[in-house]
Amino acid sequence: MVSKIHCSHILVEKLSVAQEIKTKLSSGESFSKLAQQYSIDVSKKRGGDLGLFGRGAMVKEFEKAAFALEKGQISDIVKTQFGYHIIKRLD
Repeated sequence: MVSKIHCSHILVEKLSVAQEIKTKLSSGESFSKLAQQYSIDVSKKRGGDLGLFGRGAMVKEFEKAAFALEKGQISDIVKTQFGYHIIKRLD
């Protein structure tokens, strides 16, 4: 089992915005550029890059979704107490 993974994410307040971003990602738009444009998290300056993190570092729903991804895969919309996340596993 992997102990640390490298992910980026896009965090928004509204489900409708997250759905719009998912549509743009499906049509081939850049995850990093969409993160810079839409995300309300400070990581948006780095294209949503969260760096390496291990289990227990993120809220439960986020962690479960992130660790279930394969390298290069993008998650479905994940709801946490912070809002709606779209997660991309980088490594």
